[in-house]
Amino acid sequence: MTAVLTRAAYKPIATALAFFEELGRGVLFLQDVLRVAIYKKVSFHAVCEQIVKVTGQSFLTTAQAGFFVGGITTIQFTMQVKEFGALGYLGGLATSGTIREVGPLLIGFMLSGKIGAFTSAELGTMRVTEQIDAIRCLGADPLQEIIVPRFLGIIFSSFLLLFAGLLMSVFGGLLLGVWFSGISAEEYVRHIPTIVNPWSIFSGLVKCFTFAVVLASVCTFKGYTTRGGAKGVGRAVVSTAVITMVGITMTDWMTSYLGDIVLYIIEEL
Repeated sequence: MTAVLTRAAYKPIATALAFFEELGRGVLFLQDVLRVAIYKKVSFHAVCEQIVKVTGQSFLTTAQAGFFVGGITTIQFTMQVKEFGALGYLGGLATSGTIREVGPLLIGFMLSGKIGAFTSAELGTMRVTEQIDAIRCLGADPLQEIIVPRFLGIIFSSFLLLFAGLLMSVFGGLLLGVWFSGISAEEYVRHIPTIVNPWSIFSGLVKCFTFAVVLASVCTFKGYTTRGGAKGVGRAVVSTAVITMVGITMTDWMTSYLGDIVLYIIEEL
């Protein structure tokens, strides 16, 4: 009985140690990837190939998700502003909320399952079938040949996809504003410049970029370090989706907090 209680007491400690060990391995992996990307020659053709591949696979899904995110945000804001007789400000409020917070977060979640899971499964399959080891045996660096092109391609394409999704969310909000809220398109658009300032757009773009970096880092790391055959590939895909969503949520909080501090300092100056 005492031995069982002792093992149960040490289980949270073992879990925490395993978490920090995995986090350290991820940081070291990211350091190696950045070192190769900066100091070694990476095939521009391979990077462009990954950009076209990822963007082509996910553009329609991202555009659809962005459209409905904008529409849902408009519907939710309509229920609130009607009570205060401020329906004319619907476009500005819905667009500001979508660009600054809701849009990047939800679209980032969707891309984590679309791009992240696919890339992790692809690299994991290459690892368990010893294709990555074969590249190393031929005298090439797997990081330089297959990881860095995917890492850079995913960052660039994810940023473009998130930006395109935000544009579609504005269009979806406009359409739902006309159809559901009963206001004209001119009235919806009129107050967008008064509420959506350059800082809101910059904040949204920063979130898009940081989410793209998180997504590229997690999926390439989990795919490259896959072990255990086909079952290991499945575990890598699941952990990629979970870790990416948690990482995006934490990054969203961090960028929002730091953004508020920077904005406060700018206003005080």
